Amino acid sequence: VASHFEPVDSKVNFIAKEEEILEWWDENDIPARYRHLNDDKEKNFSFIDGPITANNAMGVHHAWGRTYKDLFLR
Repeated sequence: VASHFEPVDSKVNFIAKEEEILEWWDENDIPARYRHLNDDKEKNFSFIDGPITANNAMGVHHAWGRTYKDLFLR
């Protein structure tokens, strides 16, 4: 049976994988490149909050915080 994917090790060393990714980020200067991505843009846009959680209902206290953040940013 043909597969479109390469085999994956069932015993993943997550710490080593994280260190490998962080090293790649450092080698490629990803944080600095990201920070300067919009230097030549007239407008900046950023998210203050992530999306609403998918595994539970949003509480009223979450709505208050998001409303205040939205209100003061506008």
